[in-house]
Amino acid sequence: MTEPYVTFPDVERLVVDLIKDRSELAGALVTVAPASGFDGTQRAVLVSRVGGAWVEDLRLDSPLVDLESYGPDKPSAHRLSLVARALVLQLRGATYDGATVQDVVEEDGPRWLPDYRHAAASRYVSTTRLVIRPA
Repeated sequence: MTEPYVTFPDVERLVVDLIKDRSELAGALVTVAPASGFDGTQRAVLVSRVGGAWVEDLRLDSPLVDLESYGPDKPSAHRLSLVARALVLQLRGATYDGATVQDVVEEDGPRWLPDYRHAAASRYVSTTRLVIRPA
């Protein structure tokens, strides 16, 4: 008899949905893709899965997630990146769509990274590994 396949939740949606309504991010857009007209000067946190893989346990996903934090200037973008980072690091134990975030590990803290697509942008990027077990 064949075991049913394991379906993991969309980790980008998981992160967005679990942090977007937090009061600490009031006034900031938290999404997977910016709206039309985005020029990099708005307060925004863009969430992207950038890798990660199954390791040993067939029922664990270990995605790497980037947070790109933007603001109207470098200090604002940095402050927003620190808040977004702190909120994601608190996701251990959170549940989403029947899955549980079992662990959260920062792989690379906020770093200044110019955005060559948006000349006026102020951007910090951080990378976090989540360990997710589906229901």
